[in-house]
Amino acid sequence: MQTLTENRFRYGRGIKLIDDTGTEYIDGVSGTFNLSLGYNHPYVVQKVQEQVGNLTHMSSTFTEPYVDEVLSHLLEYAPNGIDTGWMRDITGSTANECATKIAQKYTGDTDIVSLFYSHHGQTQFATGISGNAFRRKGFPNSSVPNSLHVPAPYCYRCPFDAKPSNCGMKCVEALADQIEYGGSGSTACMIIEPILGNGGNIMPPPEYFKGIRQLCDEQNIILIADEVQTGIGRTGYMFASTLFDIKPDIITLAKGLGGIGVPVAAVLMQSRLNVLEKHEHSFTSGSNLISVTAAKSTLEVVSEPGFMEDVQRKGKLLGDLLLNLEEKYNCIGEARGVGLMWGLEIVDEYNAPDTNKMNAIINFAFADQQLILRGSRYGFGNVVKVRPSLTVTDEEIVEIIRRLDLVLSSLD
Repeated sequence: MQTLTENRFRYGRGIKLIDDTGTEYIDGVSGTFNLSLGYNHPYVVQKVQEQVGNLTHMSSTFTEPYVDEVLSHLLEYAPNGIDTGWMRDITGSTANECATKIAQKYTGDTDIVSLFYSHHGQTQFATGISGNAFRRKGFPNSSVPNSLHVPAPYCYRCPFDAKPSNCGMKCVEALADQIEYGGSGSTACMIIEPILGNGGNIMPPPEYFKGIRQLCDEQNIILIADEVQTGIGRTGYMFASTLFDIKPDIITLAKGLGGIGVPVAAVLMQSRLNVLEKHEHSFTSGSNLISVTAAKSTLEVVSEPGFMEDVQRKGKLLGDLLLNLEEKYNCIGEARGVGLMWGLEIVDEYNAPDTNKMNAIINFAFADQQLILRGSRYGFGNVVKVRPSLTVTDEEIVEIIRRLDLVLSSLD
């Protein structure tokens, strides 16, 4: 995928990037899905600028009062008895490492279960527990020996050739079999994205989450919801775990928590799981005051009365328009999503994944329509992702779809 400009991008305004020539590009994917409030939300920008002028960094020993304000706000919305948290990370990768450390220390067990197509980060460990082998190629330390991978509940391309109406949740059965027969007999946790974002906006059926929660309870396995992409309003709810009734023991957050792209992460958990010592997981920039301030001000914005309801309404508008494109173009096998997190499954004439067509759509959208989109699996998948910032207007949603329609008609 080649979408480099001849000119540098110089400004970000709302959901638009503006280059040296003044040409505006509409960002239909919120940067790398981390600009939940767009490029320059005035309230967050103001608060971050004030903090930079006052104090940017202290030891995390001294930032705890500021961190507690953010955690208290998050925990007001947390499901399933989650009542405490940890903010010593600035990326989702290490937040997910923190969550698995917690599970391993608490249970005394070792194995980590995750899904095919999953994406839990870019460190070698996070790559190892993610469900894409091509990302581990050439990096032997990224093959985590105690990591188990199981088929994803990818209903459009069910690995068991079944239908959700009568499949009997074979994917949950496969998970149980892998734990029983493929592991070490010592399973600490399962980590799952409520929507498999990088894998292709894969949405498990509701029965799946009920099944894995029951299995985790029976096996004394900690259930971790990786909400790095889905959290902080992306689905129209503070947590997708609430929307899908996942009932996790731990939730990890990053990306959208920083609002305007400021890196910050959090790990939320039930208090029984608060077992790590500070020296067991801590980073120099973790809980730095710029990140904490960005998180605090972002939460203040998304918690305003009516904000989430407006995301839900705009998500329906976006979804309806994308479903219209599915009806119009044979290359779209399925439009799927919720809130402002959608994907288009791009297929060939035989309904097989069409990676080349996906990349052509993304490249042509950028070059011809000044529309920024992204593809699944780092360009090796077949799903075009459409995820504008939560602050997108109705008019901007319509314009995104108008430009995408022109791209599809040109390539049809």
